[in-house]
Amino acid sequence: MPALLGLGYLVAGVIVGISLLSSAIKIVREYQRLVVFRLGRSVGKKGPGVVFLWPVIDRAVWVDLREFFLEIPSQTCITKDNAPINIDFLIYFKVFEPDLSVIQVTDFAGAARGIATTTLRAVVGDISLDDVLAKREQINQVLRTKLDEVTERWGVKVTTVEIREILPPREVQEAMTRQMSAERSRRAVVTEALGNREAAVTVAEGQKQAAILKAEGDRQAAILRAEGFSLALDKIFSVAKNIDSKTLTLQYLEALKALGEGAATKFIFPLEFTKLLQPITDFAKDAGEQK
Repeated sequence: MPALLGLGYLVAGVIVGISLLSSAIKIVREYQRLVVFRLGRSVGKKGPGVVFLWPVIDRAVWVDLREFFLEIPSQTCITKDNAPINIDFLIYFKVFEPDLSVIQVTDFAGAARGIATTTLRAVVGDISLDDVLAKREQINQVLRTKLDEVTERWGVKVTTVEIREILPPREVQEAMTRQMSAERSRRAVVTEALGNREAAVTVAEGQKQAAILKAEGDRQAAILRAEGFSLALDKIFSVAKNIDSKTLTLQYLEALKALGEGAATKFIFPLEFTKLLQPITDFAKDAGEQK
């Protein structure tokens, strides 16, 4: 019986020892840090790697160094021109001083959410409705700067602020819808007018090119006709140089024969015709004398 009791004490001691050892040895990852308090006093941050703590004496608070975000629900804000507007956004944080994030603030996430909502109302209150809708990136920058000024004393860096949605009043949304519809109609009319103008310019350009081509063709045809007429005249002139008076007389006689076959009873001959008949009369006269 005493042996069993001693074995029980041994087992209990081993269990207590393992428990104390596990609480004394901590494995800290690269993205984590331990803020250690020894008898209530901060002794700084520990990690990464293996960290040894004094059982019972030391108490450790885990801090995550990775960037995380807070989702700020939709907030109703009043713009500079007294227009109510709903905005929701995201805030991205990153702890750069683990001990300050533990010592300087109790509930960091809640405090950051409260600061974000009050800062948003202050920023939007200094901007008109049109600027809120048009300058989202500028509002993001102003919010990030103002939040960073507050959270810096907590050892936290505000890296990014992103507005997800901005909902203006219903009447403003309806006016924006009408404006967008009118703008699309205007663009459609402008596009159609530009298309008609380009089409007219294209047609006129085509007609001009066709007229130029036609004029060029007529000019080439006239040149060819003139060249053909010139060649014909040259040919006639070269042939005419070889025609003697007898040949011309025969041509006139053929013409007279054609005239005689007609129904006319009166003929008018040019004076040059008698000169052309002179060789024939001389030939007939010579033939009569020889007989």
